[in-house]
Amino acid sequence: MRLLITNDDGAYAPGIKALHRALNQDHEVWVVAPETEQSAVGHAITLVDPIRVHPLTPETGMTGWAVSGTPADCVKLALRELLDEPPEMVISGINLGANVGVNLLYSGTVSAATEGAILGLPAISISLGTLTQPDFSHAAAFAAHLVKQYSDLQVPLGVSLNVNVPALPASQIKGVRFCRQSTARLQEKFLKRQDPRGHLYYWQAGETMGTQGDGQTDYPALLEGYVTITPVGHDLTRHGVLSDIRDADVGLPIWDDN
Repeated sequence: MRLLITNDDGAYAPGIKALHRALNQDHEVWVVAPETEQSAVGHAITLVDPIRVHPLTPETGMTGWAVSGTPADCVKLALRELLDEPPEMVISGINLGANVGVNLLYSGTVSAATEGAILGLPAISISLGTLTQPDFSHAAAFAAHLVKQYSDLQVPLGVSLNVNVPALPASQIKGVRFCRQSTARLQEKFLKRQDPRGHLYYWQAGETMGTQGDGQTDYPALLEGYVTITPVGHDLTRHGVLSDIRDADVGLPIWDDN
């Protein structure tokens, strides 16, 4: 299979290298990823600056390009300009740190897969649930297995799969759980500082994820030791709410533009 892999940690990050090694054994793999870290850029795209592209050097062991733009830029450029033939699947990761709960809105990793789904391709984002001393080998092996079994899941076009793998030895991973996105929210901390000219600034000093949700949602299930898989779509409409507010008679005014 012809695969496009990308990420938000950068084209030279250990996670994408591990993913490439696992997939390159059985597939034709092309890398188009940001040249520098683009974590938490969400689904941003570059409009007012040029996007520069540099071929990956042979020393990386990977074929493709490092791009000055965002993860979504990378997927767009790969499909529209860089690849001679379109890929059959987009895989984004392996991200350092889980992408669960509200993180899905911030994550460049998830957004790259979402962009692939928007463009009509099967797409997967995959993350490892740790920020320290990562061992990407189990997540990479799981990604390779999931690619082989993907068609059996009958995922509709326009939907990507968001995968999170516990940072545990393989023997301690309890299994796979298909689950909803949790409502877990970030709790950020900021350091208040002053520069040498007396100007105030803030530095985001850390964040913790809340544990809202039950065992059928992504973050609690990940904490329990399960690989979590959540189908993700780009339609943000809350259809139940839309139906309710349509039925509400609140007498909103109609403006006459004339």
